[in-house]
Amino acid sequence: MKVRINRSGAFTLIEVMITVAIIGMLSAISVPSLVKSREQAQLKGMINNLRIIESSKEQWALENKKGNGAQPTGADLGVYLKNNVMPTPVASETYNINPIGTPADATVFSKIGNIPAGGTVELP
Repeated sequence: MKVRINRSGAFTLIEVMITVAIIGMLSAISVPSLVKSREQAQLKGMINNLRIIESSKEQWALENKKGNGAQPTGADLGVYLKNNVMPTPVASETYNINPIGTPADATVFSKIGNIPAGGTVELP
């Protein structure tokens, strides 16, 4: 006569709790770095848009023989931009087209990195 032992092969409660605890610790470690990398990507996108605006300002000034202090509008710069539209905001910021000789900047409405809400992003 053989004695059969029935093993179901399921995980014990302790094993499941340890696995959940490890996954929770790993996610707690990775979330702050994901937030920081998202903010850095937004800042880089804003700076890239500012470079595009600044380049179109320079092209406008050269073609229209304008010097420092001349103020172009968004419609003036549209000819030098892709599809005649200003760059798309990355994080709900507004781009300020300053006069020729003064770099363009962006006003942010929420804190991004070390820039407070209501602060400005400028070209480096």
